[in-house]
Amino acid sequence: MSGQDFTYPEVGATWDAERPAGYRHLRERTRVGAGPVAMRNASDALMEFWMHRALPARVRASAPRAEPGVSVQMSMGVGPLRLVAPCRVVWTREEDRRAGWAYGTLPGHPQSGEESFVVHLDDEDEVWLTVTSFSRPATAAARLAGPLGPLFQHAYARRCGAVLRRLARP
Repeated sequence: MSGQDFTYPEVGATWDAERPAGYRHLRERTRVGAGPVAMRNASDALMEFWMHRALPARVRASAPRAEPGVSVQMSMGVGPLRLVAPCRVVWTREEDRRAGWAYGTLPGHPQSGEESFVVHLDDEDEVWLTVTSFSRPATAAARLAGPLGPLFQHAYARRCGAVLRRLARP
């Protein structure tokens, strides 16, 4: 995917869970279930944006399923205090034992960087969600948030795991 419109040059770097220098890094891994049914449920919930909608976040996507080039706008908050985050899917992966996607930030997003969401079924038949990201503040408000930004990102990643655990149940 071309770096055009994205607010960072390392587009696609989360494919191999690479985390480039000059950013804050996050990797959060959560067990969400066990067995092929849980894997299928988790994969569908992830690829069709149900995990994000159940956070709850308002999600507007230009397609019903994640695929490269799909525009995604998420907003969270209460009333007029809403965080709006425009993004675009940069890669997807759908295999029997692994599925996921990553979005890259677009102008107007409070952060600059990339975040991936990958579920996989390991050799012990356990299903895991791994959230990986690299980011840095892109707006004055994000810079002013200081250490609260990374705390929010970790809480968000943990919440994704808890929500996906519920959605993956057979």
